Amino acid sequence: MGHAGRVLWSGPLVMLFAVVTLAEAADTNLRAQASALFASLPRDLGTAENPVTPERVHLGRLLFFDPRVSADGAVSCARCHQPALYGTDALPTSIGAEHRTHPRHAQTVFNAAVQFVQHWRGDRTSVEDLSVKSLIAPLAYGNPSFASAMAKLKAIPGYAPLFAAAFPREEDPITPDNWGKAIGSYMRTLLTPAPFDAFLQGDDRALTTVAQTGLRTFIRTGCATCHNGVGVGGTMYQKFGLMEDYWRATGSPIVDKGRFDVTQDPADLHVFKVASLRNVAMTPPYFHDGSVATLPEAVRIMARVQLGRTLTAGEVTEIVAFLESLTGPSPADFVTAPILPPGAVASPPTR
Repeated sequence: MGHAGRVLWSGPLVMLFAVVTLAEAADTNLRAQASALFASLPRDLGTAENPVTPERVHLGRLLFFDPRVSADGAVSCARCHQPALYGTDALPTSIGAEHRTHPRHAQTVFNAAVQFVQHWRGDRTSVEDLSVKSLIAPLAYGNPSFASAMAKLKAIPGYAPLFAAAFPREEDPITPDNWGKAIGSYMRTLLTPAPFDAFLQGDDRALTTVAQTGLRTFIRTGCATCHNGVGVGGTMYQKFGLMEDYWRATGSPIVDKGRFDVTQDPADLHVFKVASLRNVAMTPPYFHDGSVATLPEAVRIMARVQLGRTLTAGEVTEIVAFLESLTGPSPADFVTAPILPPGAVASPPTR
């Protein structure tokens, strides 16, 4: 102790204090940068038009896992979005009703509702629109008509009171629109807060040192130009292959025209929705056609074809560490499938 009870710091201690202070300032600066580009997940994604109510969520969870409404009685939402695989199917391209092969990779259902459109080409406007149109999509449920799908649903008696509770004051609540609203309500709860969210909210220890370095590298390299917002992506369309042809880098056997097939606008050739990177470490393979098996390789390819950058092995390791911090726990009511209301629908015709 020095005069008047003051602490007298020695030279080495002063230097240590200065280093710690600089580190804290650097962390504050990194958080400020990140907060300007990204956002934490909300508690749920209910809206005035599509509210999240307990009755809708309960019904939607059952419908999400029920295969009996599909053309062959074998396909549910969970066919391509499995609990054991973090809401994906781990296939390069998914398989729908009657074993029809989808041309694109199934993205995880987790946090899907934060994205501005659904599907790689943006041909579904919301999780509700996605759920409704899946009923008659040949590569999904494969029903010939909405009426056919609703007949199968109404043949399961346990659903009538559940639809009535979820959509009160409707004379006939079992409709395609309400099917979509119920599943959409459930999907709006499938959020996975991750260590990165805790970091954004002020927890300095939420990210490892290498993950923080990876976040800096991710921003400095330019990745956050497209992969931003609450989903760390899912906020815009972008051409895949700005600097070189994507299929040469990925080895894709088929050149997908992307959003062009939806709009017929030449400006949309090879344009896709920018994927959300939340839980990306848990959801290989990568890209719209599942053509790349590992996350480090996907990072290297994206830097090349989108930014014209050749990353060092160390930079790839850093970015992957940051991307791993985007993994959150699987939602509790998604980990296991629910027991479904008993009932049988007519067997599909033999072919």
